[in-house]
Amino acid sequence: MCIEIRDHKTRVVFAFASLVSGLWPPSCSPPGRPHALTPIRREPPLLRRRVPSLPLPRTSSGMRAGRPKIGDQATSDVVVRLRTPEGRDEWLYCHSAVLTAGSTYFADRLSDAWPTCQILGSRYCVEVYCQELDLSSHVTALRLLYATEPCSHFGVRGALGVLQASVHLGCGQIAAACAGYIESAPWDEADEEEILRTVPGLGPQYECILARLRPIDPAPVTSIFLSAFRHATLPSAAGPARELKSAAQEQLEYMLTEDDDAPLVALDNDTVKSRVKDCATGLLSQFSDFMSSILILTKQKEAPSDGEHRELQQGLQSFVCDISWVCQVMSKLEMMKCIVLYWVGVSSDVIETVGVVCTGYDCLKTRLKVVEVSAKVLEAVAFGNVVLPAEKRCHMVNLWIRFARMTKSLVDQAYPDDDDDDDGEAETPKENLDNEVWQGLESAIVSILLTLPSNSQAEILSEWLQSKHVRYPDLTEAFEAWCYRSKVAKRRLSFLSNIGQVS
Repeated sequence: MCIEIRDHKTRVVFAFASLVSGLWPPSCSPPGRPHALTPIRREPPLLRRRVPSLPLPRTSSGMRAGRPKIGDQATSDVVVRLRTPEGRDEWLYCHSAVLTAGSTYFADRLSDAWPTCQILGSRYCVEVYCQELDLSSHVTALRLLYATEPCSHFGVRGALGVLQASVHLGCGQIAAACAGYIESAPWDEADEEEILRTVPGLGPQYECILARLRPIDPAPVTSIFLSAFRHATLPSAAGPARELKSAAQEQLEYMLTEDDDAPLVALDNDTVKSRVKDCATGLLSQFSDFMSSILILTKQKEAPSDGEHRELQQGLQSFVCDISWVCQVMSKLEMMKCIVLYWVGVSSDVIETVGVVCTGYDCLKTRLKVVEVSAKVLEAVAFGNVVLPAEKRCHMVNLWIRFARMTKSLVDQAYPDDDDDDDGEAETPKENLDNEVWQGLESAIVSILLTLPSNSQAEILSEWLQSKHVRYPDLTEAFEAWCYRSKVAKRRLSFLSNIGQVS
């Protein structure tokens, strides 16, 4: 029972608590003194300074324009107390008709089946506990109950907070409007992380929000991968087409990368491998036609004009870059064999074409790309991923030792080490390969060289020792192994002399 004493200056409310257990519900008992005569402090209205001033539409057709407003003490019959573990206690003056119409939480607590306590005259008190960070979202959700329609235009994370509060308070219409807004709005990365933390705990009816983040079926993934691979291996293009090609190459490589997550495309998919091989074969065929046209002009002794020469340089650069990228994809798909066999067959033409088109230091980038492709091919042979006869291995080593040696020399001449150059000017970007590429090529050459017959090794090592560019590739390891093998060969293979297998 509550008694309210009023005069023209003060209003003091005394609440007489019954000593009989259960007559005063715990939700409205003054904390710490449930059985004493305790003055209840009346808090000032806090709604107007806490709710953002945004245009709010209607929640339902049943709420008319002349209905009461939240915070109106003259017509309020319910006090909603928002309480937090940190001790915040916010009082909002509301109306039971509005709360019960829009919220199952308040409909239950203001029903006859729920024990309630009257305070401040004829007003009921309903307590709502929430976290400190969720307090403003609960205030917004309460205000939206008075709006003509739920308003979710608080940004994605703001609407997400209101959605949480609406689910807590059982405000179905507001929650549905917030979910619809979040599902249709664009998200940034921070929004996605917050949504992934919040939405799964709200219930299955809100999982539609996560539709754009769900794993995709394998069939669409395969279709996108193959379509993107076709774009990535098209002939050189300019403008938007070139940008699409670059984007396709970058994303395809990412799709096949095995990091914290598994590759997006199954690496053992036979359909994918077959279509990829067809596209790669088409690219290599176009490259062969391109080289043939250049070599025919060379044999006819027809010198191209300056403009045509620049176009040939750009075309060669584009082809070599694409083939280098294809090597990366084929390596992840364990399909390097088709690239290796092709490169072995055209190595002489490639070197001759580069010699015709790439004169001087202007095309150093193209020469380096050729070295990069050759390094990947020779590594595949050196690791035993592709098996070649000894004649072809010897041919490849001979060709690419000379080409790599010449290219490394051009790089050193173009960018000589000058430790005294310290004038503070910005450095010019240098065309070069990572040291890992140079080291990988050198290791592959040494490994393949040591697999060749002894006489073939001797010929290659003799030419290397006579070269003025003996520093790269460094074949010292192969030279030492050849010396040891040659010296002990007769003793180690003496058992074969009896049957005439050693001359």
